Amino acid sequence: MEEGFIVKALSGYYYVENNKGDIYQCRGRGLFRKQNISPLVGDYVQFEQHDHNEGYIYDILPRKNLLVRPPVANVDQAFIISAVTQPAFSSVLLDRFLVLMEFHGINPIIVFNKVDLLVEHEKDEWKEIQQCYTSIGYDTFFVSAKTKEGISSFMTRLKNKLSIVAGQSGVGKTALLNALDPSLELKTGEISNHLGRGRHTTRHVELIHLGDGLIVDTPGFSSLEFDGMEEQMLDTCFPEMRTRKDECKFRGCSHRKEPKCAVKMAYENGEISPFRYEHYIAFYEEIKKQRRY
Repeated sequence: MEEGFIVKALSGYYYVENNKGDIYQCRGRGLFRKQNISPLVGDYVQFEQHDHNEGYIYDILPRKNLLVRPPVANVDQAFIISAVTQPAFSSVLLDRFLVLMEFHGINPIIVFNKVDLLVEHEKDEWKEIQQCYTSIGYDTFFVSAKTKEGISSFMTRLKNKLSIVAGQSGVGKTALLNALDPSLELKTGEISNHLGRGRHTTRHVELIHLGDGLIVDTPGFSSLEFDGMEEQMLDTCFPEMRTRKDECKFRGCSHRKEPKCAVKMAYENGEISPFRYEHYIAFYEEIKKQRRY
C-alpha cells in the first residue's frame, strides 16, 4: 500500500500520482459506492498497485476542503479570472465567486485579463476597481494572455500550491494557461458574439504541473448557488465586514436595519465600497429566500 494523489478523474477511472511521479490508473473499491463516497481530483489516497500501471484505491485521506461543481478537493487558492471587456466586467459575478471561495476556505486571487484591449481613458477606472479589492486584502493583478503582460506574476503565485482557475465563460481561462505553458495546447473556445460568452470547451477535471505547483483548468462552475450557506455566515465571507462585525452592538447583527451597526457605519462613512455592501444585501436576501424552499 502506498500514498498518492488523484491528478485526473475520467470515465470511472482515477489517475493517481505517487511521490516518484509515477501515475497509476485506478478504480475505487466497491465500498466507496456503498458509502456514497466519491474520490475527487486533489484527494490524497492510499492505493495498491496491481498490474503494471493499474491499481485500486483503498482509502481517501482527510480533506481540508472540497468543491462539488467542479469536483476538486484540497484546493489552496483560486484564480478568479475577470475580463476587462469581452465579456463585459461584472462586479456582482466577481463578488459571488469571492464569497464562494471564502466560504470554502480557499484563498482567492483576482486576475483581470485582456488588459491589452483597454484604451487609455479606461485605465484609471480599472485602477480604481483594482484598488477597491486590494484595499480589503485581495491579491489582484492585470494580465493579457495575448501579449503575455503579467504572466510572470501569475507564474510566481503557483509555487507549492494546488490552484483552480475560475470565472465566467469567455474571460480567457484556458488561453491564460496556454500562455503560461504553450506546450499544454489546451482547447479554447471563440467568443460567441450572439451570446456574449464563450463556448464550453473543457471536458474533464485534471491537475496540471505548472510553475512548481498544480493547477486545474476547471470546466467552470455549473452552479454559483450559495448551497449550504446560511445568511448568518455571509458577513464572514466579506473581509471588510468580517473585521468589523464584532464591533456591532448586537450579536448576530445582519448589518441591514440594526442600530449601532459597525458595518453600516463604515459603509456610510465611505470605508466600505457601496457596490460591495449592495451585493452583500442582495446575497443575504437570496440566501434567506433559498433556505425557505
